[in-house]
Amino acid sequence: MKSVAIIGGGLTGLATAVSLRLVAPTIEVTVFESGNRTGGVIHTESVDGFLIDHGADMFATKPGDALELCRRLGVENKLILPQSDRRGARIVRHGKLVPIPDGFVLMRATKLLPMLTTPLLSPLGKLRFLCERFVGSSEEVGRDDFDESIEAFVRRRMGHEVLDRIVAPLSAGIYTADITKLSMRATMGPIAEMERQFGSLARATAARRRSGEDNVERGSTGARYGQFRAFAGGMIELIRSLTDALPQTSVRLNLPIKNLVPENDRWNVVTQAGERLTFDHVVVATPPRVAAKLVETVAPFAAEQLAMIESASTAIVVMGVRDRDIQRDINTFGFVVPLSENRKILAGSFASHKFAGRAPDGHTLVRVFVGGAMQPELLDQGDDEIVAMVRQELAELIGLTGEPIVTRVVRWNHAMPQYHVGHNERVKQIRESIESVPGLSVINNGLGGVGIAPVIRAADKLALSIAKK
Repeated sequence: MKSVAIIGGGLTGLATAVSLRLVAPTIEVTVFESGNRTGGVIHTESVDGFLIDHGADMFATKPGDALELCRRLGVENKLILPQSDRRGARIVRHGKLVPIPDGFVLMRATKLLPMLTTPLLSPLGKLRFLCERFVGSSEEVGRDDFDESIEAFVRRRMGHEVLDRIVAPLSAGIYTADITKLSMRATMGPIAEMERQFGSLARATAARRRSGEDNVERGSTGARYGQFRAFAGGMIELIRSLTDALPQTSVRLNLPIKNLVPENDRWNVVTQAGERLTFDHVVVATPPRVAAKLVETVAPFAAEQLAMIESASTAIVVMGVRDRDIQRDINTFGFVVPLSENRKILAGSFASHKFAGRAPDGHTLVRVFVGGAMQPELLDQGDDEIVAMVRQELAELIGLTGEPIVTRVVRWNHAMPQYHVGHNERVKQIRESIESVPGLSVINNGLGGVGIAPVIRAADKLALSIAKK
């Protein structure tokens, strides 16, 4: 019987283990987790009637891999859709929450009129946006190996106002990144490809409108949000479902791995406690820098490149507050904050607006994001200082008063890999290096796929590859 060791019991490791069991039930899988629980950054707790997700609180249905996995696990009936009465998001402009132009998705406007009427842009900014259709692409853009930053792409095509006031805060809300370094190819590949194919985003959008491909995006304040799902009991239900799909003895907690030793076409997995276990295949499903240490003696070049993938830290300040303590209109799913606003938060999410069951009646669950690649120094503060800082920001932005009923500061150190310019080439080199070592695989969100659905897609692909060997 073939045996596989999976190092790391987060979503990536669990999804790989379950996918292996589904495609090849005879394979014996053992998951090693250094901590006292599975799930990694995904965790949920219930406090005083508030359901608090510590990490991701939903997943996208496109790509469809996460939804399909839920079907295969028999838990699709536990999924809930976003609430329909408060859909949409806003951007802070001069201290006020201004709606994102209807139909604008990341860096592409699928509707023209909202861009021409938004107060986020000046008349000159709107004119510069309209000129995007006339901005030609250089020969360099057509090269297969060409890459540039999001900052360079958007400034070149749409100007600094669209960049600074709309695209930058939206991108930072997803990647907690420095957009002057963030790779277009690695993060916004389909949009970069639109420029290559059509010459401009305006012409690409016109073509997509004619074919009907943009129907959902054009309803971004409504229909687009229907492409997300959550679990009624929080995202921990996904982790429990994955863990329950594995044999009880196959998940080993509180067992950090010291090193990996190849021997006679097999692998010895040596734990910190000195235990030595032998497997046919090893999957390293840990963050890039942890993975680098585990493979440095067997794949030194891959280890070197993995260690060079930078990561950002963030803190999520979660507060359960009374509705009567919020003085301004917050009738949306949340907001993002441009750096030009000189504020100390990246974004805010009204979790109880997005999904039912997150807060008692008459209350709102707020999640605020702090730190990231651009403001890491803010995380040097203690929890009480960060909470006080966030409360002051919310007082100014949404008129928050009074004492929160529940407060949590969830810190995720070096949890968000940064896909800098040239990332795709680095990933290619890492994979080639790992593939040259028989019986070894490395998978993590540093190699591609920020988000639950892309992680599960990568896990499915890897599991199928191992099962065929």
